[in-house]
Amino acid sequence: MVHAYVLIQTEVGKAAAVAAAVRAVPGVTEAEDVTGPYDVIVRAEAETVDDLGKLVVARIQSVEGITRTLTCPVVHL
Repeated sequence: MVHAYVLIQTEVGKAAAVAAAVRAVPGVTEAEDVTGPYDVIVRAEAETVDDLGKLVVARIQSVEGITRTLTCPVVHL
């Protein structure tokens, strides 16, 4: 299983709606509104790195109000 944090920037005033919509996406385990350079932080999981890419590109980035994402895969050192 591959886990990642997805940092999301949204249109002004859209953070709460984006977080709620992203929470409903299969593969998303958490979505929180935050302050700072990003508006929402998501924890996601998928079976493979390719599946993670598909989750982010096809499902998360398609949520209305998202302007940019940054995906940070979790590594175990």
